Amino acid sequence: MKKDSSPLMQRRSRHNRIRLIVQAFFAALSNGYIKGFARGQIFEGASKYICVPGMNCYSCPGALGACPIGSLQATLNARDYRISLYVTGLLVIFGTILGRFVCGFLCPFGLLQDLLYKISFVKKIRRLPGEKCLRYLRFVFLFVFVLILPAFVADFMGFGEPWFCKWICPVGSLEGGIPLVLLNTAMRSAAGFIFRWKAAILIVTLLSSLIIYRPFCRYICPLGAIYGIFNKFSFYQIRIDSKKCVSCGLCQTVCKLDIPVYEKPDSMDCIRCGDCKAACPHNAITRTTFSKSASSTY
Repeated sequence: MKKDSSPLMQRRSRHNRIRLIVQAFFAALSNGYIKGFARGQIFEGASKYICVPGMNCYSCPGALGACPIGSLQATLNARDYRISLYVTGLLVIFGTILGRFVCGFLCPFGLLQDLLYKISFVKKIRRLPGEKCLRYLRFVFLFVFVLILPAFVADFMGFGEPWFCKWICPVGSLEGGIPLVLLNTAMRSAAGFIFRWKAAILIVTLLSSLIIYRPFCRYICPLGAIYGIFNKFSFYQIRIDSKKCVSCGLCQTVCKLDIPVYEKPDSMDCIRCGDCKAACPHNAITRTTFSKSASSTY
């Protein structure tokens, strides 16, 4: 039995190492402005006009690019819609090519949640009561806090607020708010109720990540909601070979999001982490890129 399972375990271990390296590399690349952390200042170079694929706060001292959700909110009620259409276009491009592969491999906050979940001294919860309904909450956050409120609720100057970034997003607190408050004296004196409120949301999110896999991605992230819509027709796909699949359910067992991959390989919840593919003993799960008939393996 050990001899039979050893190659499979080695494949899963190799896959996990590759994925971790890709995640760490992209997180470092997205936040590579070291001087920002040293000075407590936000990078303002030309690359800040370009959105990175994943959730990565614009206000992070090390951020070299902009967050697509923050950029979308900031420009929705602008009179010049070219910027809004640019951000929307980038989201469509990222979604069409990769779908939620961005969540599984290219999101720094996803990496943090993955690392927290690996801590083994606490009991894990596979799903919460009302899990199916809870997973639709991210669409509520998307439509209400990212699209509707920023576009239609304006202040006395006629400008909308980035509601999701300002009141909810724990990524902004972790990458932007807390580092700036610690490093910048002026920011420290300006920190008030909103900072404390969002810090509380961040703490709850991080503690929840110890118990349940990627709670922010599951229930809150509006960017994941957008990319999830593209999962059904993105160039990057997960495919099931019906001739090899025996419906053993192992793919669902190893899936930390509890997705029956053999039935729903294009689920909106799937972050394309590849755990199911690495674990399938029958090699029935393949990835396709840029061609529905082409497949590749590690």
